Amino acid sequence: MKTPIIKKVPMRKCVITGNQFPKKDLLRVVREPDGKVTIDDTGKVRGHGVYLCKDSDVIKAAKKKHILDRFLEIQVPDEIYDELLKKVSQGE
Repeated sequence: MKTPIIKKVPMRKCVITGNQFPKKDLLRVVREPDGKVTIDDTGKVRGHGVYLCKDSDVIKAAKKKHILDRFLEIQVPDEIYDELLKKVSQGE
């Protein structure tokens, strides 16, 4: 009888809470090489990325404290936070 192969689940840390979660359970925001800030739904966009919990309170705290600005070293537009909140409210 063969031993079942257990795949390693990639874990990432939320920059707000500091808790680790499976990568697929977090939202990724990326500063692309050209300086554009986007939300990465695929997890494959090139650039410097940070992860956030899918929690509206966490996203509001990030916006209030400008935490993404510090981690991404660029001013993150309010539209990014609005889009993140919309994704969380839709249950993505």
